[in-house]
Amino acid sequence: MGISIRASVKAGPLRFNLSKSGIGVSAGVPGLRIGAGPRGNYVRVGSSGAMYLSSKPARSRPSVPTPPVASVPWNPAEVPMGDTSGLSALELRPTGGDDVVQQLNDAARRPRWGWIAAIAAFVIGAALMPWGLIVWAIAVPGCWWLFLRDGLRKNVVLFYDLEDNAARWFDRFVTSWDATSSSAKLWRTVQSGQVQTTYQHKVNAGVGSIVQRISAEARIQQPGYLATNIDIPTVRAGKETLYFLPDRLLVGTGKRYSDVAYRHLSVRRSVTRFVEQPGQVPKDTRLIGETWQYVNVKGGPDRRFKNNPALPVVQYGQLEISTAQGLFWSVQSSRVTALDEAGSLLGAALH
Repeated sequence: MGISIRASVKAGPLRFNLSKSGIGVSAGVPGLRIGAGPRGNYVRVGSSGAMYLSSKPARSRPSVPTPPVASVPWNPAEVPMGDTSGLSALELRPTGGDDVVQQLNDAARRPRWGWIAAIAAFVIGAALMPWGLIVWAIAVPGCWWLFLRDGLRKNVVLFYDLEDNAARWFDRFVTSWDATSSSAKLWRTVQSGQVQTTYQHKVNAGVGSIVQRISAEARIQQPGYLATNIDIPTVRAGKETLYFLPDRLLVGTGKRYSDVAYRHLSVRRSVTRFVEQPGQVPKDTRLIGETWQYVNVKGGPDRRFKNNPALPVVQYGQLEISTAQGLFWSVQSSRVTALDEAGSLLGAALH
């Protein structure tokens, strides 16, 4: 699957169209003007870099661990754990050269007046029965108008025009996302603790460190509040999401966004040994050995423990994405090669 670049984007009741003359609106609803709706943003990405244009003037903006040898998926109290999730979009300062992030955050903060009005009309009408039927009849067109207006005001329109190497790079990256999303399991590491004493080593399967993970999911998905003409590779873990746009990495935390220019990223690919729980090895995982929950100093099973199950040792692919500002994502894939091509292309985008 490669990129699909569309010439029009729908936001609420309006359709934005990209042509040689600029961004236009091909349809509308009486009483709804473009001034009440989203801004049309245009980004051209080519060999000379990115050029940003907007249908409205932009407002000013403020200036802008070593992987473990082996890990286990539980968190014994004996090993102190430290947060490895880095900064969220709430704390990360945008580094892009435009105000798209500000527009997205503004759109997310706007109330949905249609729902507010509909709920208020329902409550008032129910309290005034049988006259409430008249209240409901009067409220219907007003609520409908507000729903349409909300559809405009809570969307940011972003057109991409990709040229030359930028188009080829993004096409390859979108295609590579098939391999990433086809991995049976993805995880994000959110805590890590280094095994330091002999006792910790012996009671934790002989590993070098302990990690805590949460499930992650890779897909093609557009961010909430963004209407754009391209497909966007994304990876989500909990409330955090990374959106790989052609010109930037968009970071989402709930309904808040920030961004990072690709030139500010540090990308590292590796293969990690992981000690899994019995019966929880994904179907596409490479099994490379076994260990025991309690080991002796030579690495064999500690015979003093009667309940000492054998544990599978597997290989996972790992991709670390970080910035000097404090963004840090460590993603593991159950299929060892699932992150290779995407990681290689991200590394190429830094140069």
